[in-house]
This record gives sequence, C-alpha cells and structure tokens, in this order.
Amino acid sequence: MAAAKPTLAPDIEIRQPSQPLAPVKERLRWLGHKIAATAFVTEILPGAGAKLSAYGALTRLNKPIGIWLLMWPVLWALWISSSGRPDPHVFIVFVLGTVLTRSAGCAINDFADRNFDGHVQRTKDRPLVTGAVDPMEAIAICAALGLIALGLALTLNELAQWLTLAGGILVVTYPFFKRFFPMPQAYLGIAFTWSVPMAFAAQTNQVSRIAIVMFLAGVAWTVAYDTMYAMVDREDDKKLGIRSSAILFGDADRFIIGIMQLMTLLGLWLIGHEMELGLWYGLGLAFAAMFALYQQLLIRDRKPDKCFRAFLNNNYFGMSVFIGILLEYTFR
Repeated sequence: MAAAKPTLAPDIEIRQPSQPLAPVKERLRWLGHKIAATAFVTEILPGAGAKLSAYGALTRLNKPIGIWLLMWPVLWALWISSSGRPDPHVFIVFVLGTVLTRSAGCAINDFADRNFDGHVQRTKDRPLVTGAVDPMEAIAICAALGLIALGLALTLNELAQWLTLAGGILVVTYPFFKRFFPMPQAYLGIAFTWSVPMAFAAQTNQVSRIAIVMFLAGVAWTVAYDTMYAMVDREDDKKLGIRSSAILFGDADRFIIGIMQLMTLLGLWLIGHEMELGLWYGLGLAFAAMFALYQQLLIRDRKPDKCFRAFLNNNYFGMSVFIGILLEYTFR
C-alpha cells in the first residue's frame, strides 16, 4: 500500500507593520516643546515659585530655629501640666499655633524693620528690603496667619482664649519696642513664653504656681539667647539707634547672660522639685547646663559668628529639658 502523500501547509502571508506617520517619541517631544513655550510655564510658574520663596523667607519657614525655640517651652508646659499625657486636640492646636504665630511675628517684624534691615549685613537680603515682597503683602500675611491661629485658639476653653488674645497683642507690638524700649529682649521673652500659661490654661483651665515659675524661667532663657543674637548685630544697631540688651549690658553682657541661664535652670529645678520629678528630669537639666556652659565658651570673645552659633545651640538646651521630661513621665 502506497504511503500517504504529506499535506503541505498553506503559505502564511507575513505582513510588516505599517509605519506610523511620525514616531511617538517625536510627537511627545513636540508636545513638550509646545507646553514649555506657553506663558504659563515661562512666566506664571517661575513668578509664582519666586513669590512663594519670598513668602517663605518673610515668614522664616526656611529657618526653623525660631519655631523650635518657641516650641520647647510649649512642650515643657503641655507635658508638665498633663503629667505626661497631653490632650491630643490641645497638642495639635499648640503645635500648629506655634508655627503660625512665629511666622506672623516674623512678617510684622520685617514690616517694622523694613527701613533698617538694608543697613545691617545679616538682614540686607530680606524680601522687604529687596522688593520681593510688598509691605502691604507682609501685613496681609501677618493678618491671615494670625486669624488662622486665632481660629484654632477658639476651640480651646475660655481662659485659654483670653490668654491667646493677649499673646497676639504681644507678638504684634514687639517689633516696635526696639525703637524706644532699652531692653526689647525682655518684651520678646514675655511674648515668646506666653504660650506657657496658655498651655496650662488649655490643659487644666487654670494658671498654677508651676506655670508662673516655668513662665519666668522661659523669659530668662529667651533674654539669654536673644542677647546672644543681638550681640551679632551690636555695632550695626548702635549706628542705627536700635535698642537691644547687648547694647544695654555692654561689657557685662556675658555675665548677665550667665545669670539668666542660671535663673532658667534654677526655675526648672524648682519645678522638678515641686512635681517630684526624678533622675531622667535631672539628667535633662544636667545636659542643658552643659550646653549653657558651651555657649559661654562660644561668646567669650564676642565674635559675631560664634555668638550666632551660641544662639543656635539653644535649640539643644530646650531639647534636653524636654527629653528629660518625656523620659521621666515615660519610665516613672
């Protein structure tokens, strides 16, 4: 029997894919060029970015040291007043309020100093001096941030609300005290540390003796570190007729700063003694004391760059105290 003849498979026609009219990459590149050439990309976006950067410089969001120096006494007060368990709502209000208040204070400060900052080396590039921000914009930003902070405060109890109103007045009026008040750092200390009685009021609905002692300790600390800050600009301030504690204290500046640091540590120690805080809190104060000594070493020659470093170092002072409080309530 003859073998079956194999069946041949039909021919399969293989078609080449048709070529597109233009490569996809070329189309995307063309589209990108078109978008990049629009007024939105070439003019509006860069202008908006530059304006936001100027607003950030005006409110010092690019320099958060001021926020931290304001924040540490707030955290001390919230943890001490609540025995280590602050109310979450109160905590959020005070953290946000600290950032908003500091930013608003910087805006009104630059508005008040706009005719002076151009003559000081450290401040000659501020946005109100360079024209990047208009004076009315600074006032509007200050008002907007202040109203938001006030809105947050209205969610607290009545006593905290009244204290917030007083604190807002302190923040807005401080920049103008440098024109006539011989020691504006003391006024700044009151404004910066007003958050302490506010925190106690929000947490406990009263301002206790502990709150008053912590407030006074915070004022002394603020005078100490802001005098270091003023030592940076002392010569420029003398020429411009601006008052500061660095000018008022003269050659006794380092000694008086040391006294203020001791008063701060003594006040915090008294609080720990009254509240029966133990080892962790004591270690926090010990580290703060070491940072205070280091700052004294930095300012011993009164060199502006080292005085500024001493000012910045106060962030670690405040942090040490808070870590001591936090660990004390965590492990006691």
